Amino acid sequence: MPDPDPSAHALDVPGARLYYERRGTGPLLLMIGSPMDSTGFAALAGALAGDYTVVTYDPRCIGNSSREDTSQDVTPDQQADDVHRLLSALGGGPAAVFGSSGGATVGLALVTTHPGRVHTLVAHEPPVVELLPDSAQVRAQFEDIYATYRAEGAEKAMQKFFVQAGLTGAMGPDVDAPRWQPSPEQMARMRATNEAFLEHLLRPTTYYRPDIEALRAAPTRIVVAAGATSKGQLPNRTAVALAGRLGTTVAEFPGGHAGFVEYPEQFGRVLHQVLSETPSR
Repeated sequence: MPDPDPSAHALDVPGARLYYERRGTGPLLLMIGSPMDSTGFAALAGALAGDYTVVTYDPRCIGNSSREDTSQDVTPDQQADDVHRLLSALGGGPAAVFGSSGGATVGLALVTTHPGRVHTLVAHEPPVVELLPDSAQVRAQFEDIYATYRAEGAEKAMQKFFVQAGLTGAMGPDVDAPRWQPSPEQMARMRATNEAFLEHLLRPTTYYRPDIEALRAAPTRIVVAAGATSKGQLPNRTAVALAGRLGTTVAEFPGGHAGFVEYPEQFGRVLHQVLSETPSR
């Protein structure tokens, strides 16, 4: 059995210091979120540590990671460069990457700029709203969320964000689904994450436009994933739009937008199956 306790590490990159954890043995699997930090992947990482060396990290300005200039926005391209440097420190790859939400967008940016680092990217519900036919309307809604944050604070802005993204019922219709109950320390960490997200990540992440031609030309196998219970929600819609542009189908995963938190064992089995499949190109 793998050691369930991860080892903690830090990596200096230009303008920041990244915190990351590693657990398990086997091929390298990097899990990335944005704005979610490494704690959100703990259960999924534990479920897969018997088959992979699983690495999770905190993006710059999130969780235990820090940065020198706290006034600037953090773009997917900047985060992709951070991940590229992290993979270099871990041995260079190519590695498997699972990206969730904004982390999936970072994964797309990573494959675009450093395709040799990733042999398989599983992009779970990336919020690439620029690919939607109603992108202008969605963009205006995000601008309203940002304006609400500036005028009324993070709590009101996050309420609008969850409504606009369709995530208020993200757990789906199963009322018996397990629900995560954060501790007071985790609540404080989440509040700090929400502040950084609204101030410096929301707009750069959602306004990122994937380079479809570069992604199609990359040697990386890209699997676009979406939740079984998130159909109709904004991140599911963007996943479907991305798959359509790439000429692929959407891989269905258990649960909703946070299915790996809701059902880590089931989600891990599906992820392992997807990663074990022979690439078709």
